[in-house]
Amino acid sequence: QVQVVESGGDLVQPGGSLKLSCAVTGSITGVFGMGWYRQPPGAQRELVATTTTSGITKYADSVKGRFTIEIDNVNNKVYLQMNRLKPEDTADYYCLADLQTTLVPTTTRYWGQGTQVTVSA
Repeated sequence: QVQVVESGGDLVQPGGSLKLSCAVTGSITGVFGMGWYRQPPGAQRELVATTTTSGITKYADSVKGRFTIEIDNVNNKVYLQMNRLKPEDTADYYCLADLQTTLVPTTTRYWGQGTQVTVSA
C-alpha cells in the first residue's frame, strides 16, 4: 500500500514564502516522477509543477520564476518552494507520485489528500 502525505500548508501574507513537502512510503520498487497540482476554491484541479527523477521539470506559466520543485530520490520526497505568493495562489495543493510497487508493477499515479495554502492579508 502506498501513502502520499503532504505537509506545510498555511496562511501566508501576499509576497511571502512557503515550502510544501511530500513523502511517499510503501512497498515501492521504482519512482519515475513526482509533482504538485492545486485546486483553487470553486475551480478545477490544475498543474503546478512536476519533475522526473532525472530532474526534468515542468511548471505552470502562472508560477514560473516564483515556485521551485525539488525531488529527493533517496527518500522519495518532493518539495515545492513557493516565493512571492499571490492571493490567486490560494488553493488545496495535492502531491502526486508516478511509481511502481510490489503489488502493482505497472507505473501508476498516486495522490495525496492535499494541504491547504491561503494567501491573504
